[in-house]
Amino acid sequence: MKKDKTTSPADSGILDTATTRREFLKKGTAAGAVAAGGMAMALIPGKGNARTFPVPPKWDKEYDIIVIGSGFAGLAAAITAKEAGEDAIILEKMPAVGGNSIINGGLLASVNSKLQEKEGVKDSVEIYVNDLLKAGRGLNHVELIKMVAMEGSDLPEWTAERGVQWNPKLEHLGGHSVPRTLLTTNSSGSGIVKPLTDYYTGKLGGKLQKKTKVIGFVRDASEATPNSRVLGVAVLENYAFDYKSTDGDRNNKSGSRKFYRARKGIVVATGGFSQDPFLRGIQEPSLAKPTDQLDSTNHPGATGEVLEGLFKLGGAPIHLSWIQSGPWASPNEKGFGVGSSYQIAAGFRFGIMIDKATGRRFVNELADRKTRADAMFKVIGDPKKPVYPFTIADSDEGVLAAQTLQKCLERKVVLKFDTIEAVAKHFGVPLEPFKAQIKEYNDYVKAGQDKQFGKPIDKFIKPIEKAPFYVMEGVPKTHHTMGGVMINTKGQVIDMETQEPIPGLYAAGEVVGGPHGASRLGSCAIPDCLVFGRICARNVAKEKA
Repeated sequence: MKKDKTTSPADSGILDTATTRREFLKKGTAAGAVAAGGMAMALIPGKGNARTFPVPPKWDKEYDIIVIGSGFAGLAAAITAKEAGEDAIILEKMPAVGGNSIINGGLLASVNSKLQEKEGVKDSVEIYVNDLLKAGRGLNHVELIKMVAMEGSDLPEWTAERGVQWNPKLEHLGGHSVPRTLLTTNSSGSGIVKPLTDYYTGKLGGKLQKKTKVIGFVRDASEATPNSRVLGVAVLENYAFDYKSTDGDRNNKSGSRKFYRARKGIVVATGGFSQDPFLRGIQEPSLAKPTDQLDSTNHPGATGEVLEGLFKLGGAPIHLSWIQSGPWASPNEKGFGVGSSYQIAAGFRFGIMIDKATGRRFVNELADRKTRADAMFKVIGDPKKPVYPFTIADSDEGVLAAQTLQKCLERKVVLKFDTIEAVAKHFGVPLEPFKAQIKEYNDYVKAGQDKQFGKPIDKFIKPIEKAPFYVMEGVPKTHHTMGGVMINTKGQVIDMETQEPIPGLYAAGEVVGGPHGASRLGSCAIPDCLVFGRICARNVAKEKA
C-alpha cells in the first residue's frame, strides 16, 4: 500500500472562493472570515478546567506530534503522521476510543467518487458547495468546504485500503442534490473507527493513550508576542470520567498531572460540546438543562474544555451559537440509538413524515436537518406534552435493506402494521386525510415530481402501497455543534488578535467552526474530519522539531 503523499491546495494557504460565494468572505483573508463568522470575545467563558501553563522545568514525555482525540479526525491525523515517519501519539480522555465517531451513523459524502461514476451520478465541487451553503444558510467558510470536496474524492479508497468496508451502493441524504453518500457495512461510524484504530495501533505500531485528559496548553513564554509557539500540553493521566455527572464532568480533577512536549506540533481533534450544559447554555439558554434532562445523540464525553483552552490561547471563535438538532432520532430510545440509522436510510427517503393531528405531511422529508428539525419542533409542541410525528414506509426493497430495521423492530422503535387503518387507529390519526395524503404522495412519486414539498424523487423511490407498513416516531435531539475555533486551509488555528496562525497548533473536525455554517448537511462531517485530519498531519510534519 502506498503512503499518503498527495500534494494539497492547502499547502499553499487559502483557496480562491470567489466563484462559489460571490465575495461573501473576502478572498484569502483570515480577517474576512473572523468578521463573517466570529463571536464576540466577551461571550467566551472565563472559567473552566482548561488553561495555559508555563514551560515546565522538565517534560514528562516528548513526541513529534501530539493528536488530541481518537475520532475520525484524530485517527486520520495520526495515521498520516505515522505513515510519514513521525513519532506521534493520540491522547484520548475517555476509557474507550472513538468518541462521537464510533456511534456516528457511518455516512460519508464523497464528490466525484468511483461509486458515483459507476451509478451514473453527475456531481461536482460546485454542486456540493452550493448544497452545503444552502443548508448552512450561507454562513459556511467556502475555502474549507471546497477543500473537503476537492480532497475527499479518494476517501472511500483511502479508508478501504486501511480496513474500512463500504456498501456497494449510494445513499441519497436530505439536503443533497444528488446521491453521493456511502454507508459502512454495519451502518455505524464504528465501521470506520475500529479498522482505522487497528491499522494505526497494529500495522503502524502507533501510540494511543486512553484516560488522558488535556487540561491546558504549554506556551513559549520567552517570546514577547501574543502569537508565541505552543510547545505542548498539560494532561491528567489515569483520568476517570464521571458518567454520573450532569454538568459535562466540568469539575472532575481525577488523575495525576503531567506535561507532554510536541516537538513539531499539536493537532486538536476533540469534537464538539453537545454534552456540555454550560457551553450549550451560554449560546442558547434553552439548551442549558443538565444532561440527564436534555437528550443528545452524543457520547457523554462530548464536552468543550479543550475548545475553551484554544480560546484562552487566542484562537478565533466561530459560529458557537449554531447548535444542530438531528431530526431523525426516536423518543422511544436514548441517544443516537438504532432508529436514527433506519430513519436516515429508509424512513425519510422511502417514506413520508406525518403530523398525527392532521394526518398530513408538513415538510420535505429530504430537506436539510435544520429545516426538518424546526418543522418537527412546531408539530411536537409543548415538550411537557409532546405529540411526536412519525414516518411511514412500506415493504419496498429499500426499506427492507435498512441495516438496523430488525433491531428497531425488536426494540419497538419501529412498529409494523398490516394496514393503513391499523396505523391510524394506533396513533389516533384522522383516517380519511391520512389515506388521502398517502394517495397524493403516491401520485407525485408516479409523476416523478413532489408538488407538495419538493422532495427529490429518484428512480429508487416507489409509492407507499405494499403492506406491511413500517412506522417510526421521531424527535430532534441535540447532535452537532457547528461552532468552534477558526482554521485556515492548512489546518492551522488562527489567532483572534493577530489574525495569523498560532505556531505549532492545528485543529480538525467538530472542534473547528466554519465549514458547516448554521447547520451541517448529513454525511459531511466524516469527510470534513478525515480530510482535515490528513491535511493537519501533512503540514505539521513539515514543522521543524
